Amino acid sequence: MEPNTLAELLPAGVVVTDPDILAGYRQDRALDPDAGTPLALVRPATTEQVSAVLRWAQEHGVPVVPRGAGTGLSGGATAQNGALLLSTERMREITVDPVTRTAVAQPGLLNAEVKRAVADHGLWYPPDPSSFEICSIGGNAATNAGGLCCVKYGVTTDYVLGMQVVLADGTPVRLGGPRLKDSAGLSLTKLFIGSEGTLGVITELTLRLLPAQPPQSTVVASFSTMTAATEAILAITARLRPSMLEFMDAVAINAVEDELRMGLDREAAGMLVARSDAPGEYAAAECALMVALCEKAGASEVFSTEDPQEGEAFTAARRFAIPAVERKGTLLLEDVGVPLPRLGELVTGIAEIAAKHRVLISVIAHAGDGNTHPLIVHDPDDADESARAHVAFGEIMELAIALGGTITGEHGVGRLKKAWLPDQLGPDVMALTRRVKDALDPHGILNPGAIL
Repeated sequence: MEPNTLAELLPAGVVVTDPDILAGYRQDRALDPDAGTPLALVRPATTEQVSAVLRWAQEHGVPVVPRGAGTGLSGGATAQNGALLLSTERMREITVDPVTRTAVAQPGLLNAEVKRAVADHGLWYPPDPSSFEICSIGGNAATNAGGLCCVKYGVTTDYVLGMQVVLADGTPVRLGGPRLKDSAGLSLTKLFIGSEGTLGVITELTLRLLPAQPPQSTVVASFSTMTAATEAILAITARLRPSMLEFMDAVAINAVEDELRMGLDREAAGMLVARSDAPGEYAAAECALMVALCEKAGASEVFSTEDPQEGEAFTAARRFAIPAVERKGTLLLEDVGVPLPRLGELVTGIAEIAAKHRVLISVIAHAGDGNTHPLIVHDPDDADESARAHVAFGEIMELAIALGGTITGEHGVGRLKKAWLPDQLGPDVMALTRRVKDALDPHGILNPGAIL
């Protein structure tokens, strides 16, 4: 199939076939080795252009792989042979309504750009993936992204009030809108959040906003054992809801310290970074309680600070953990989650898997909601080590499922995790998922191979 006929339907430059440019879009950050060679890259700027692309694709039986900023970690935007790559990067408009505390944003805007735009109106968009400076708001919706503040404020789906989405046949539909309460009809908006481009292409999002976040106080605690760290996590979450509760293990601590030279405790088995944004004197009380609970759990060192710059430095250190560990080798990135009472079993089980397969696995976590990020380090040029790493990857997901957890808390299933999805959901839910997919995309052109 030649893309020339598609190019005739769109403005100049929207359809790209230059092999050198296509090469930069074949993979997302998961670096899926099975990425194919796309037919063309399409970079529409409007809903109407997206609609034209999907009408053409359905008419000619050409698969379409939607793509945001390419920061995905599960292979959800991996190119397929002969498919169109549909990038939303040129869709970058936003309007903010301070009265309704909503924003209407196109999907190509970065999460950080949305935050800055609404901050100009004294408002705040809470979801904050560690990659917030480089990930797109459309990709966030497609994967139901989370982040560091989710323990208190929730994930992307909690802030999407409506959207415009183009269906597989090119039909644009509006779902929801700037209404805080709306029970009319089925909750179709939620159906598309986390669907990873398999049901439609999101071209606009109506986002719920909050008043600007109050100043935060920070608690940092180091622990000599992982058991003590997990005990502190459970003690804190049982008593209060901090605005952040993050964990880094010894590997991550030392990797970050190698790069940032912050004076982190290199001897610690684990470190917690917790924050409170409670108003006034309540923040001090929450921090005092978290300090006391960490000490009771056996923290080797713990301190708190009201200095926003000092607190942000530790938050930045946690955000830097993945790229810091990545410098030790190629990563297989997990984001398995479990109910909080099973967190200790998950962490212990991951350590056993690492020892059994003789691979380095660093664990960082959004500890307050049980969402962990095991980072499996391997050398792809070492066939034996790479094979052992991939076996460990699967066993970690099997462990999470056995503990009543999930194979993905916020990164999505994509192509790298779909083999384990039936084990988590079961045959009836998988069949229902397929029925929904078939109803909305009967010809199977949207992101084939992702999720299902």
